[in-house]
Amino acid sequence: MVKFRIRGVLGCALIVFGLAGCEILPRGAAVEREIVQAAEGEQTDFAVHAVTRDFLAVLDDWPNPQPAHLGWIPASGGARTQVIATGDMLEVTIWDSSDSSLLSAPGQRAVQIQALEVAPDGTIFLPYVGDTPVAGMTLQVARKTLHEAIERIVPSSQVQLTMAEGRSNSVDLIGGVGAPGSYPMPDRNFTLLNLIALGGGVQTGLTNPQVRLIRAGDIYGTSIARLYADPRRNTLLRGGDQVIVEEDRRYFLSLGAAGQQSQHRFVQDDISALDAISIIGGVESRRGNPGGVLILREYPQNALRADGTGPNQSRVVFTLDLTSADGLFSARNFHLAQGDLVLVTESPITSAQTIFGLVGAVFGLANQSSGLAD
Repeated sequence: MVKFRIRGVLGCALIVFGLAGCEILPRGAAVEREIVQAAEGEQTDFAVHAVTRDFLAVLDDWPNPQPAHLGWIPASGGARTQVIATGDMLEVTIWDSSDSSLLSAPGQRAVQIQALEVAPDGTIFLPYVGDTPVAGMTLQVARKTLHEAIERIVPSSQVQLTMAEGRSNSVDLIGGVGAPGSYPMPDRNFTLLNLIALGGGVQTGLTNPQVRLIRAGDIYGTSIARLYADPRRNTLLRGGDQVIVEEDRRYFLSLGAAGQQSQHRFVQDDISALDAISIIGGVESRRGNPGGVLILREYPQNALRADGTGPNQSRVVFTLDLTSADGLFSARNFHLAQGDLVLVTESPITSAQTIFGLVGAVFGLANQSSGLAD
């Protein structure tokens, strides 16, 4: 009976170690050497680079893998007065104290001419005066111009002028704020932050909010964080501008022996590899390999270089060693790109632990069988 038990245990142990040799043990991530060694093949289609201080200097010369960066319009000073533009609606009130007037009835002291829309040629039409240019003028200058024209037919007149801003003197605030809508510009010193404040501020819960300014068919962009930090980005708005506030659409992925396996939004404008490790919950302490963190990235074909100023393969694996000081400092200066995959490989000891667990289970099963046989 003892001989049978020994044979059974040895047979089961051989099966377990055979499984280990075939590397088909159950696990949740690749071991670093499985990926890195594949790059040594003659026909490999990806490159492997260790992220070190020396390599970061080389990486600085590589093309930026990020999407095309949107430009921005620097801030400049503007007048604190409104300017009449095409589409604005004017209301002219003519005061006349004379008993006989071309514009007013007997006993009438004021005449109101409402809903005078500024025509595409920049003029408004007044009875007995005709087309009078007002576009590009402030209200004060336009009132004086209209008074001089009306005074020729009504010498004792006084003119009052008010305006309702039209499309050319309004801006649209679309999404991402408390109260989106179309807002009239009170003067030519109306800035982006003025508009966002009027719209109730940026909505809470947006991840790294981004601002998009659409002007004359062009799109400009910056982040709220940069806008707050740099007053030079608080650009002046123009009539017809459209402003969109939305969360950052960029993301990266995490897989393997990480604290989280998920898709993660960019929570700030620049995310380092060390930031990413923190966002994903670090390296899983029981099975992760801190010396084998990989970042997988794909470059477009037009970014490939044969002279070393860029990657020589479109698919690149960057390896990070978080067990050394150089590796940690380098990880803090390595910036993630849109769509990067952060893969935390398993520690080789995990396979050994799995083997020991299986062996222990086999011996336990053998002991139970022996007990039943006795």
